[in-house]
Amino acid sequence: MREQLGLLKVTVVQGKKLVIRDFRTSDPYVVVKLGNQTAKTKFINSCLNPVWNEELSFSLEEPVGVLSLEVFDKDHFKSDDKMGHAHLNLQPIASSARLKQFAKVSSAETILRKIVPDTDNCLARESSISCINGEVVQSVWLRLCAVKSGEIELKIKLIDPSVA
Repeated sequence: MREQLGLLKVTVVQGKKLVIRDFRTSDPYVVVKLGNQTAKTKFINSCLNPVWNEELSFSLEEPVGVLSLEVFDKDHFKSDDKMGHAHLNLQPIASSARLKQFAKVSSAETILRKIVPDTDNCLARESSISCINGEVVQSVWLRLCAVKSGEIELKIKLIDPSVA
C-alpha cells in the first residue's frame, strides 16, 4: 500500500517571456501532472506574461514523483500548440517535510533547504523550501525546455495529512 504524504497544493502564479505561437502573441494555459493526476489552468487571451494565480491540488504519495508541467497555446480551429515543458523533483520538499516533523520546527519562518539550478532540474534560479507558520512551502521559477524562452513561477505547499 502507498503511504499518503499529504496534500500538495500547487499555485501556478505566472509566466514570463513565453514564446509567440500565433502571429503576434499566444493564449497560454498550463497542464500540471503528478503521476496519474492531471489539472490545468484557464487560458489567458493574447498574453506572453500571463498571471494565473490558480491553485491546483494533488495527493502526494510514496514513492515521491516528479511534478511536470506543459504550457500550451489555446487554438480555436486546430490543436493547441506546445509552448514548452518543465519538471520539478518533489523529493526535496517531501524530505523537508519529514525534517520539519523530526526537528519539531514551528517558528514563524524557518528555511529548511536551498536548491540550486543544475542539469537534473528546470530551476531558473535558486529556490528555498521553508516552514512558514507550520506549513512546508517552496517558491520556484522553472525554465521551460524545448523553446527559445519562457519561465513559470509556482508556489508549492505540502500539507501534512494529519493536519488537513
